[in-house]
Amino acid sequence: MDSLYVVVAAGAMTAGFVQGLSGFGFGMVAMSFWAWAVDPKLAAAMAVFGALTGQLLAAFTVRRGFALGRLLPFIAGGLVGIPLGVRLLPHLDPLLFKAFIGGLLAIWCPIMLFAARLPRIAVGGRLADAAVGAVGGIMGGIGGFTGVIPTLWCTLRGFDRDVQRAVIQNFNLSMLIVTMASYVFTGLVTREMLPLFAVIVPAMLVPTLWGTRVYVGISDLAFRRVVLGLLTISGLALLASSLPGLLA
Repeated sequence: MDSLYVVVAAGAMTAGFVQGLSGFGFGMVAMSFWAWAVDPKLAAAMAVFGALTGQLLAAFTVRRGFALGRLLPFIAGGLVGIPLGVRLLPHLDPLLFKAFIGGLLAIWCPIMLFAARLPRIAVGGRLADAAVGAVGGIMGGIGGFTGVIPTLWCTLRGFDRDVQRAVIQNFNLSMLIVTMASYVFTGLVTREMLPLFAVIVPAMLVPTLWGTRVYVGISDLAFRRVVLGLLTISGLALLASSLPGLLA
C-alpha cells in the first residue's frame, strides 16, 4: 500500500478515537500525522471532512447535556469567523502552519490539563461566548480546529463534562458543515482528494465509536489526562519537525 494512504489511515484512526472520546480534536490529532506527508491545503480539507464525519457519528451516540440556549451564541459567532478562516487558508506557509498547530497543542493542552485549578470566568455572558465562537470559526476555516478555544473557554466557565461536550460537539458539527460547504464552493475540495476521503471514513469508523463508548464510563480526571496527554505529545512532535526549518 502507498505510504501516503498508510499515514492518512493512521491519522484518521487515532484522531477518530480522540474525537469519539472527547467530542473534539480530530483536526489537531490528524494533523500531527498528516502534516509530515500531506500538503497543508489538502490536509486541511481532509481534517474538516474527517472531523465532520466523526461529529455526525458522535452526535447520534452521545446526547447528554444538550442545551440550545447555551449553544446558540457560540454558533452565531462561529458563522462570522468561518469565512475569515477560509480566506486565510490559501496564504498559509507549510512550516509556519506546522509550527502554529504544534505550538497551539504544546501550550494549550498542558493548560487544559490543570484547568481545574484556574479561576472560573463568570463575566461576559452570551456576548463573550459568541466572541469565543468566532475564534473557533476562524480556526475551523483554516483546518477544522473549531474546538480548541471554545473547549478551553467552556472549562474556564466551569461547565461540567456532559454540558461541555454537548456544547463543543454540536458547535463543531455546525461549524464543520459550513466549513466543508465553503471548501466545496471555493474549489478547495477537488476530485483528486476523493480517494483519500474514501480512506478516512472506514479508518475512523470503529475508533470513533469505540471512543464514544469509553467516554461514557471514564472518569473526569482520566478523560482529561488521556486526551490532553496525547495532544501535547502530538504538538511537541510537530514543533520538532518545523522549528529547524524556520530557524534556518
